[in-house]
Amino acid sequence: MFETHSTSEDNEAGIATGSLPGKLSATGRLQARALGERRRDDGITVVFASDLRRAVETAEIAFEDSALPVVTDERLRECDCGELNGTAEPVRRGKGAHLDVPYPGGESWRQAVERTARFLEELRTERDGERVLVIGHSATRLACEVANGRQLEDVIAEPFAWQPGWEYVF
Repeated sequence: MFETHSTSEDNEAGIATGSLPGKLSATGRLQARALGERRRDDGITVVFASDLRRAVETAEIAFEDSALPVVTDERLRECDCGELNGTAEPVRRGKGAHLDVPYPGGESWRQAVERTARFLEELRTERDGERVLVIGHSATRLACEVANGRQLEDVIAEPFAWQPGWEYVF
């Protein structure tokens, strides 16, 4: 299963946090609690989260009274927008402008998806048959879609529509 991190202060401001830590907004903290209520008794054996603060905070709030292990992994980070981390520019331009061209001083979306794909392959071999939850970012969701047979060019062109989690089989 995959869940995006809950709403951050930057999300609300229209800013691309990128590889910066970020911080959940008041709305995001409420969403994280709801995520925990939705997933706590869902047969999950482990929670994997990006090591960026907004994803870690989501997992901490969601599973604060749970015995579920929460494991962070830097491969689940958002695309590194380099010099544009923490600005609105990547949001204005859209992801397609950097599908294969890295952000200045950062990475491309394809590079971010390939990084995350290495985590997903490891998950497939080491956690086969387990029900796990991954908390990440746009790059994580894109990688999950690509791992399930979609073309990155198609997925990245679609408008993002938040939903309470996605189910993937690897």
